[in-house]
Amino acid sequence: MIFGEERTLSGSFAALPAFTPRPCPCRVGTAGGPIPLSSPPGTALSRVSVVKWETSRHMVNFVVCQLFALLAAVWFRTYLHSSKTSSFIRHVVATLLGLYLAVFCFGWYALHFLVQSGVSYCIMIIIGMEHMHKYCFVFALGYLIVCQITRVYIFDYGQYSADFSGPMMIMTQKITSLAYEIHDGMFRKDEDLTPSQRDLAVRRMPSLLEYLSYNCNFMGILAGPLCSYKDYITFIEGRSYHVPRSGEDGRKAPPCGGAEPSPNVRAGGSTSFKMFLDNWNIQTALWLKRVCYERTTWSPTVQTFVLSAIWHGVYPGYYLTFLTGVLMTLAARAMRSNFRHYFLKSPQLKLLYDVVTWGATQVAVSYTVVPFVLLSVKPSFAFYSSWSYCLHIAGLLVLLFLPVKKTQRGQDPHEHRRLSRSKKSDENSWGQNSFPTTTNNVCNQGPAGAARHPSGTE
Repeated sequence: MIFGEERTLSGSFAALPAFTPRPCPCRVGTAGGPIPLSSPPGTALSRVSVVKWETSRHMVNFVVCQLFALLAAVWFRTYLHSSKTSSFIRHVVATLLGLYLAVFCFGWYALHFLVQSGVSYCIMIIIGMEHMHKYCFVFALGYLIVCQITRVYIFDYGQYSADFSGPMMIMTQKITSLAYEIHDGMFRKDEDLTPSQRDLAVRRMPSLLEYLSYNCNFMGILAGPLCSYKDYITFIEGRSYHVPRSGEDGRKAPPCGGAEPSPNVRAGGSTSFKMFLDNWNIQTALWLKRVCYERTTWSPTVQTFVLSAIWHGVYPGYYLTFLTGVLMTLAARAMRSNFRHYFLKSPQLKLLYDVVTWGATQVAVSYTVVPFVLLSVKPSFAFYSSWSYCLHIAGLLVLLFLPVKKTQRGQDPHEHRRLSRSKKSDENSWGQNSFPTTTNNVCNQGPAGAARHPSGTE
């Protein structure tokens, strides 16, 4: 999960130094340096205006492109409907419009999108199906890291810019997800796949046009969100997509009832640290689950949090946040497995448990995400020091003195189903229907939403 995947536009000028007078025979420039008295009046103000204009121009370009994409989507659906237009034309138009928007927003930096996609496609073609998903993952994530290092430590550390690394984060998700889906569909046996992997598996190699269209289409190139390759191709080709959705035990999932609360409501009402993460950035949580958590055999929680930090960027505060998140998640899991069953004896005790865990979750989240906002090491440690590292110490004590039960990964199917039913009854107390951990709503997200997170017990 992920805290605030995109940086907010508000506060973009907060990093600009203050314009304060100094007792010296000169005026102070916006970058902290002196401006000679002989400088034309208003020089400092003009520099500020230039910086603000450049930042505002990028913001305006981005917003205009997003609005244009919405209007273009209406035109695309109306005049290039799959019943009137071939899939080839729809792929070409979606790709060209997407690349045009990228160039309009980011200039020739948009070439990075083609480089990342093109090299990844070559890897998929050249490397065998057995290992190509690993090479694609390493290249796509490595290329993203190089671009982020360049932006942060060479250009504008700590300041907002409508830069190309944001769309590249989404493109990295698409490239790696598709590589694993092709590996699942063309190399692994069906009996070795989980229900969600089986539903999303791609059974044939995409053409270059289909691949570029999926990665660079105008509907998602600027801000996403991530969607599966099968969903995108189904939309382009205009096919009906009715796939039986599997439940946790492989049986058909029950039909969905009424509308569920929005993810923001579910995040605000979370009674565990993990439930909050699952509802904060849903598509990225799904990506982390599919490419990391359910495929690793050693310490999946730690590896997933580390991958999330690397994907977000190279600011030290990101790593402090996600490493603290590992501790909070494991401690919350230990507390839940050791004490929750004592509060299920009556509705009143259950309500008390929900209220207490909700309050503890809000405090833990607020404590954990501060370095994500501060970015740097020194102010982050200063904040934690002001709290005497109390939640870090509490989390460590919990892990040292409370026994940690095995996760569902190591349990038999009967125990897995029993815990799943127990977990569902627990989470239903906070809304109409509980949000499936780490996956999207089954009703809204197609077959991918049928799988539950393997780490359901916290």
